Amino acid sequence: MTFSFELIGYAAATLTTVSFLPQAIMTIKTRDTESLSMGMYSLFATGVLLWLIYGIYLDNQAIIIANAITFVLAAIILGFKIFNTLRNRYKQHEK
Repeated sequence: MTFSFELIGYAAATLTTVSFLPQAIMTIKTRDTESLSMGMYSLFATGVLLWLIYGIYLDNQAIIIANAITFVLAAIILGFKIFNTLRNRYKQHEK
């Protein structure tokens, strides 16, 4: 039996993507983004997108799959954060 370093890539991809799911699920369910940092999620989503592009360049399925899923989830959370921030600013201007 030979050791495959590709398995390490798939294990790492699975663990990092699954570790992000609880935050994504909670944010999607509650739509609450008050405690989330806009800067952090902007940088995170951009970084994940760059990893996705890099994975496509390398034609590495582990990198592509993990970062495609994580990017979609991060983009959804960032979208909620932007929407909530703009909505709160609008409500404050109405007062």
